Amino acid sequence: MYQRPQHLMSRFALDNRVFIIEEPQLDSPRDCFEIRKDSAIHNLWIVDLYISRNCPPEKRNNTLKALLDSLIYSHEIKNYMTWYYTPMALQYSDHLHPAIIVYDCMDELSAFKFAPTELKELEAKLFKVADLVFTGGHSLYQAKKNLHQNIHPFPSSIDKAHFQSARIKRTDPADQCNIPHPRFGFYGVIDERFHIPLIDKLSLLRPDWHFIFIGPIIKIDPATLPVRQNTHYLGAKTYQQLPDYLSGWDVAILPFELNESTKYISPTKTPEYLAGGKPVISTSIRDVVSPYGDLGLVQIADTAEEFIAAAEAIQEKNTMKWKAKVDKYLEGISWHKTWHDMTALIEEALENKIKRVTKKEAIYV
Repeated sequence: MYQRPQHLMSRFALDNRVFIIEEPQLDSPRDCFEIRKDSAIHNLWIVDLYISRNCPPEKRNNTLKALLDSLIYSHEIKNYMTWYYTPMALQYSDHLHPAIIVYDCMDELSAFKFAPTELKELEAKLFKVADLVFTGGHSLYQAKKNLHQNIHPFPSSIDKAHFQSARIKRTDPADQCNIPHPRFGFYGVIDERFHIPLIDKLSLLRPDWHFIFIGPIIKIDPATLPVRQNTHYLGAKTYQQLPDYLSGWDVAILPFELNESTKYISPTKTPEYLAGGKPVISTSIRDVVSPYGDLGLVQIADTAEEFIAAAEAIQEKNTMKWKAKVDKYLEGISWHKTWHDMTALIEEALENKIKRVTKKEAIYV
């Protein structure tokens, strides 16, 4: 999935070496790490950590610490920051001495299905040691703002040029070209956040509408998904392919359940769909309702009946006027701007940390 981490790290790699540490793989013949350079991005490396299947669980974190130390030594990594997307990584990196620690809190991970029991405890520890915290949306910021003294909301951003290309009629992909219209499309991970009952009822009530779903199915049984002549599961696609599929849809949808796992999400898909020029219908996810629903950029519907009414209302809209409103809103949103603003906060936090350390040393002397 090419999402927030990839957008940001590829930009940090413009001026810095970036090492992406993947989640450890625990069933390897031996303890080791492998490193490979990203083929498309200069200065970015992917690091895979392997733990021997014979390594006792109580020794895994110490082994991982040793592998990280080997990486740092062998690649002469001396002046660096650590950037966390999961508090779980703190288990094998808390011995490091970075210049600054950043936690980019994208989601409330503890609310996700199969979340590790120790995740909340580790996040509390990460909040204590982090110099700077970002959140993936405003609702998540409101939930976390009292946990850290230097925390900032950065909602989902967008690569506008990539998705605006969907406004130009593109060749329909082979697995989509024979699907009749009207088409209602979704791309993203299909998991416990996916509103199965809503899609089930919609596909039953409107057999003339076709629902297209792109993305991997994880953490749920595929057999629980509605299967009818008008439901189409096309599997995972690359980031580069998404505009081709989006271009052929009539309406883009965000059919999320309203539960603990979606309480604080800020779907990147919202501005991407809009940049592609597609009307959007979403369930009432807080960070979609505000600002997109409040501004009339996205239709909000929680029931099949509301969804049908919203879809029918879309057909009566002044499309040109709506697109102009969308484009005006999207003018101030870009991953480059997000990266630039984050960088300014990092530099400020680093300067303040240096001042604190210098003052402490002066007092000590």
